[in-house]
Amino acid sequence: MSAKAAKKQPSYDYDAIVIGTGPGGEGAAMYLAKSGKSVAAIERYQAVGGGCTHWGTIPSKALRHSVSRLIEFNENPLFQVEEQMKGLTFSQILKHAAGVIRKQVRLRSGFYDRNLVKIYQGEARFIDNHTLEITHNDGSCYTLSAETIVIATGSRPYRPPHVDFNHPRIYDSDTILSLDHDPRHIIIFGAGVIGCEYASIFRGLGVRVDLVNTRDRLLSFMDTEISDALSYHFWNSGMTIRHGEELSHVEGRDDGVVLHLQSGKRMKADCFLFANGRTGNTEMLNLEAVGLAADSRGLLKVNSEYQTAVDNIYAVGDVIGYPSLASAAYDQGRLAGEAIVKGNLDGHLIADIPTGIYTIPEMSSVGKTEQELTAAKIPYEVGRAQFKHLARAQIANTSAGSLKVLFHRDTLEILGIHCFGERAAEIIHIGQAIMMQKNGGNNLNYFVHTTFNYPTMAEAYRVAALNGLNRLF
Repeated sequence: MSAKAAKKQPSYDYDAIVIGTGPGGEGAAMYLAKSGKSVAAIERYQAVGGGCTHWGTIPSKALRHSVSRLIEFNENPLFQVEEQMKGLTFSQILKHAAGVIRKQVRLRSGFYDRNLVKIYQGEARFIDNHTLEITHNDGSCYTLSAETIVIATGSRPYRPPHVDFNHPRIYDSDTILSLDHDPRHIIIFGAGVIGCEYASIFRGLGVRVDLVNTRDRLLSFMDTEISDALSYHFWNSGMTIRHGEELSHVEGRDDGVVLHLQSGKRMKADCFLFANGRTGNTEMLNLEAVGLAADSRGLLKVNSEYQTAVDNIYAVGDVIGYPSLASAAYDQGRLAGEAIVKGNLDGHLIADIPTGIYTIPEMSSVGKTEQELTAAKIPYEVGRAQFKHLARAQIANTSAGSLKVLFHRDTLEILGIHCFGERAAEIIHIGQAIMMQKNGGNNLNYFVHTTFNYPTMAEAYRVAALNGLNRLF
């Protein structure tokens, strides 16, 4: 018998049970197991990884990568030896995404195996605050108990009741991955992160895209200049964007879908993707049995240590709402594990969580926007670097985009970084590392005095820093 097995609490099957194997569940399970706890994980589907691996982050980014490379190929003069452009279909790029998913499942399954975390397949529901009933796909049931339970069940696309998602041409952001035909025209309702990413993917494949936004501009939480840049690129690609619209009803037909908006507009396309909001996966947990209740969006309330109103039950990831990011969910799981093991939490999730949006081109940001700094009356200045002026971007033929650094004009403290263009989600972390420095280390002059490899996209920081310093007087 292993040392970990010998440490089991005599009155429970495990020290801890984690419900869900997405990023939040994995983070919690790995921390607890490495801390010597006996841990089990419950996964409703056949393979680990949760929605992040199978329907969300991984497949959508894999699809985006394929389309981005296709665009790069068609725009590169080295390969323009024929008049006709190369093309791919949605079904073709799905094969690449499926391959990435398989690799991720193998990788993450290994984490659980190596750390002796037992995976139980089935649907979990509470019997009491220490006991879960697990229902397998074949209908068989059994119970498991633990001293501590972590809920990491994630979220799913919100489905308004008056939209018929059983219609073969109506999809949400999960079922779109089962699209078995190649549409020539798609309507996407919802212009948040998911809607904009899929709009990029389909438009990059040459599909006509109508993007319907309920707000007055795209991604209003982003810095205005950055979101405006995305709007321009969408418009320039031939995409139609309609702002400030509300859904009336969707009419599914044999030959397509007709969208009726409350403004009176009607739109017809081959298929329809609803991508407007998400709901926490809590309805099957029988929360009433332990005195917990989810809110109207299916989300659970937790304290600063990810503990619910029931002392031995914790929750992490999308099921607790903001920021609803895979990266943050993993950290939340790890922090919840620390709180369980130590009885308190020394660290906390960082205040400035970076945002990466995998449109074409990418967008990423960390820290304050210009609008936030202006509203707070903080005296800031702006340093900019245009990608078209960087040798690396010219070599790679990815000159669309820019880096914007916001800094305090008196102290030179970096307050926010915003990037638009290829590899933006990678580039942002260079600036984030400097922003996190203490005792005066967060200073714009770092980028002036350091030496960057040449040519690189990283040198955009030096260009932006010098540009910003030149504005001071």
